[in-house]
Amino acid sequence: MPAALKGRARRLTRADADTFNPALPQGLGERVVQWQAAHGRHGLPWQGTRDPYRVWLSEIMLQQTQVATVLGYYGRFLERFPDVRALAAAPLNDVLALWSGLGYYSRARHLHRCAQQVVAVHAGQFPTDSAALATLPGIGRSTAAAIAAFCFGERVAILDGNVKRVLTRTLGFGGDLADAAQERALWDRAQALLPAQGIESYTQGLMDLGAQVCTLRRPACLMCPLAPDCVARAQGKPESYPVKTRRLKRGRREHALLWLVQDGRVWLHQRPPRGVWAGLWSLPDWPDLAALRALVGTWPGAGRELAAVEHALTHFDWTLRPLHWELPPALPPSEQAALDAQLPAGGRWHTRAQALAAGLPAPVRKLLLAQSLRT
Repeated sequence: MPAALKGRARRLTRADADTFNPALPQGLGERVVQWQAAHGRHGLPWQGTRDPYRVWLSEIMLQQTQVATVLGYYGRFLERFPDVRALAAAPLNDVLALWSGLGYYSRARHLHRCAQQVVAVHAGQFPTDSAALATLPGIGRSTAAAIAAFCFGERVAILDGNVKRVLTRTLGFGGDLADAAQERALWDRAQALLPAQGIESYTQGLMDLGAQVCTLRRPACLMCPLAPDCVARAQGKPESYPVKTRRLKRGRREHALLWLVQDGRVWLHQRPPRGVWAGLWSLPDWPDLAALRALVGTWPGAGRELAAVEHALTHFDWTLRPLHWELPPALPPSEQAALDAQLPAGGRWHTRAQALAAGLPAPVRKLLLAQSLRT
C-alpha cells in the first residue's frame, strides 16, 4: 500500500469517509444484475433454492473456502444431514467427521449449535429476516443478509470479503476497515447501492464479481461492468483497496506427532473442546521430537521419523514432525496397560476404518491415507 494512502487511512473519521465518491454510481445495481445473468455463476447445487437450510449450509462452508473445495463436502453433508432437524439430532463427532479436511472447524461446531437452536427455539424453521438470523450461533451480519436475500427476498446488503473488495474499489472508499466506524460507513454505502428489484441476482452478482473478476491480485478490469465508474481503476491502483492497516501477525510453532500403531490399529486421542483442532481426533503431539524419542525409546517395537509436515492455520504456521512407532501385535496385559498409561488422556485404539471415519485434522488424515496406500 502506498505510504500516502496509509497515512490518509489513519486520519480518516467516519465523516471523512463521505468524501470518497459522494455521488454513488447510477444504475450500478442494474448493471450487476445484468452481468450476473450473462456471465455469473449458475448451476451450483445451492443455487435455485429458497430452502434456508441449504443456503445457510453453503454460506457457512464457503467462508474462507473456495467453491471447488466446497462442492464435494456440500453433497456429502446433505446426504447425511438432509435437513436442520437431522443435523441438530446428530452427535457433534459425526458432524466433525464429515467436516474433516474442510478446515476452520469452529464453523462446524457453530453449525451444529445453530441447528440445535433453530429446532429448540424456532421449531425447526429459520427466521425470515436478517436481524433475527444474525442472532443465531455462527451467523454474522453478512451471512444473515445473504440468507434473507436469497431465501426471503429481503432487500438487504451483504459485505463479505469479495463484496468489500468490489465496493471499496468501485467507490474509491479509502476508509480503514480495521476501524469499526469506517466499516459501518461502508455498510451504509452498500445498503444505499441496492437495486429496487432483483436482490437475489444482485447479491449473487457481487459475489461472482469478487470471485471471478475483481480478484485480490490482477483484477480483470476490462471484463467488469463497473469499470466506467471504478475509482480504483481510474487511479491505476486497484490492489490498494480495501484499506485495512491492522493485520494479523502470524506466529510459528513446532511439535512432534506420535503415530503409534499396533496390530493394524492406530492410537488417537480427542483434543480438548477449546483451542486448535478442538474436539477432533488426532495423533497426540509432544513439545519437541527429543522428548518423544526419549519416551518411545523405552518401548518394545521399532519406529522411524517421517518427513516434516508444514500446516498453515489462521494465526500461525505449524511444523509437525511425525514419529511412526509400531508395537508388537501382542504384549503381556500388564506391559500393555503400563504403556497405555503413558499416553495422553482421552485416547483409544482405532482400526484404520474407524480412524478414517472420525473427525480428523487434514494433516493427520493425509498421513493415514498415505499409509493406507502403502499397505
